[in-house]
Amino acid sequence: MAIDAGTQSLRAAAFDPGGGLIALARVPLAEPQAPRPGWAEQDPIRFWEALCRATRALVDQRGIDPARIAALALTAQRGTLVCVGPDGRPLRPAILWPDQRVLEGALAPLPWWWRLAFLAAGHAGTVEHLRRQCELNWIARHQPEIWAGIHKALLLSGYLNHRLTGAFLDSAAHQVGYLPFDHRRQRWARRWNWKWSAVRVEPEMLPELVPAGGMLGGLSAGAARETGLVPGTPIVASAGDKACEALGAGCLEPDQACLSLGTQASVVVNSEKYFEPIPLLPAFPAALPGWHAPEVTVVRGFWMVEWFQRELGAADVARARAEGRHPAQVLDELLDATEPGALGLVLQPYWGGALRHPGVEAKGAVIGFGAAHGRAHLYRALLEGLCYALRDGLERIARKSGAVSVLRVVGGGAASDRVVKLAADVLGRPAERPVTGEASALGAAINAAVAAGLHPDYRAAVAAMCRVERRFEPDPENAALYRRLYRRVYRRLYPRLKRLYREIRDLTGYP
Repeated sequence: MAIDAGTQSLRAAAFDPGGGLIALARVPLAEPQAPRPGWAEQDPIRFWEALCRATRALVDQRGIDPARIAALALTAQRGTLVCVGPDGRPLRPAILWPDQRVLEGALAPLPWWWRLAFLAAGHAGTVEHLRRQCELNWIARHQPEIWAGIHKALLLSGYLNHRLTGAFLDSAAHQVGYLPFDHRRQRWARRWNWKWSAVRVEPEMLPELVPAGGMLGGLSAGAARETGLVPGTPIVASAGDKACEALGAGCLEPDQACLSLGTQASVVVNSEKYFEPIPLLPAFPAALPGWHAPEVTVVRGFWMVEWFQRELGAADVARARAEGRHPAQVLDELLDATEPGALGLVLQPYWGGALRHPGVEAKGAVIGFGAAHGRAHLYRALLEGLCYALRDGLERIARKSGAVSVLRVVGGGAASDRVVKLAADVLGRPAERPVTGEASALGAAINAAVAAGLHPDYRAAVAAMCRVERRFEPDPENAALYRRLYRRVYRRLYPRLKRLYREIRDLTGYP
């Protein structure tokens, strides 16, 4: 069994040893709370309640015999912080990964040798921004009474694993937030590391880490009563959602990349060697024990499709409901009504900035508008822009890892044949769609299957559990057009607009 605690829903899935999806239960998550513009918080209890509802649905409604569950593994959204007291109860709402709060005012200076080193390397601004975005630093300044009461500072995975086992243990492959984590060695950083000076946290406030694929313990009696599962069910350490997607997509070879068309879009490879596609942005741990998952992300990703539906697609959504269809099917018709290149409309999909590339000042842009353009062209340009950004990420990864010849496409956007075909054309590579649409859950299930001895190793597990449903070849003519637009237009947009983005921020105060 796998638990996938995503951004919009929590899913519980049961797989057979051949990778077949036996049963799936999905529980929608409430919209994040926004006490102030740009903030995103959620009561952590809601995640646990959704987990219990999902597992009970598998048992009570789907007929899964809990005694036959060999092991359970959990994957979760990354970077969501949950602070708990000694009894494991949350002290405040969880700060979710989309949260944009920034710590204002003066920062305590780092030791002089670190300041000098970062200044010489040109990274001083990046480190300062990381410190200002660190949730624990914000809590320490603005909620000192809560900070003083923190027994453990957990990511969402650590909180849910504690609820399952009763122990403050988490997977090393989940530690991707603003914490003093050594990504290269996949353990907490040594005490002399600069991160201990940059982040307000003490070693005893962090959970003990277990490698991906290792045992976190057995399901506690209390958790068994709430989830409907059997006490003692083995709980296996897994990894973050993107790393699990890469494993669930079957990406084991160096020429394979996982293209995730989800709320947060990304391109990821599994690698035995450590490298950083963007300097100073560490490679995340992979779901494969000891491996790394170098990644480049488009923060707002296919969230932008939801944005388009909400702001410009009300008529499409209404028509889909009236005709008993999914809105994505109606949006596909917008692609059918337009030509590759969107009549010269080019979109830069930075509806949210990042730490290094793009920088924190980045904003979205659309150029090339003319009288002939309509909503359909804007929708195509939106998807093409997302794929251009993913192509940029893929090229950064390929410069360090070697050529990537095939894409495994997962995430909500992968359900559309037209979207996957467009991705193949823009990135100029064949795109393969796995059989299951639950790639992240399957990746976690592979961790559970190997730990339970259902397969002797990960290569055997991937060979048995991962299959491709369809392969999309890029159209040579379309690929050539997109290659020219990408190189001669898209790649030049951000360097030319970067200064203007900063001026917009300074003049309006909007981050």
